[in-house]
Amino acid sequence: MADIKVIIPAYNEGDSIGHVVSEIPKSVSEIIVVNNNSTDDTVTNAQKAGATVLTENKRGYGYACLKGMDYIGKQSKQPDIIVFIDGDYSDYPEELDKIVAPILNQKMDFVIGARKKELREAGSMTFPQIFGNELATFLMRIFFSAKFTDLGPFRAIRYEKLKELQMEDKTYGWTVEMQLKALRKKLAYTEVPVRYKKRIGVSKVSGTVKGAIFAGVKILGWIFKYSIK
Repeated sequence: MADIKVIIPAYNEGDSIGHVVSEIPKSVSEIIVVNNNSTDDTVTNAQKAGATVLTENKRGYGYACLKGMDYIGKQSKQPDIIVFIDGDYSDYPEELDKIVAPILNQKMDFVIGARKKELREAGSMTFPQIFGNELATFLMRIFFSAKFTDLGPFRAIRYEKLKELQMEDKTYGWTVEMQLKALRKKLAYTEVPVRYKKRIGVSKVSGTVKGAIFAGVKILGWIFKYSIK
């Protein structure tokens, strides 16, 4: 049986994190919530739900993910698969089995949970999110012949392959960096359609003009950086 660990970056997700942790399938060996300077009850609720809670004081999605990876890297037994999911309860945690299935059954290295329009709750993705996803994946098709249709945060990857990517982005470019490096490393990848619903609370990225602009700049920066390499 594959050893699967989950990393959940979390900043002020006190109202949602317990739902996310408790609905992740029991096939997972450890759920790691990385508290990224929360000022609410994120830590308490994550611990009550059964998660391992780490603290990363440097604000940034990538910083939180890297903290989780560093923690796993120091364990005596390394997992087979790492799953990333947001702590806002917009994804359906029980669909984790669907996300990892291509790795377990089809020899895939990397799987993105694609938030297809027909499976999305109305209003669950903002205009900046939709536009940014479409532009980023369009550019990846043009520059890299990629088949990605989404930058969805719900994703699974073989742990050994994740280490090979040498992830470095500290903020909003984390997801697109992973996909670009997966293309460069010629990882076997696929997408799995997943449902998506309105998040609990306000998005730190798409919920503000500053966050949306900064995320867009970071994502496009990674794409153009890799297109000229």
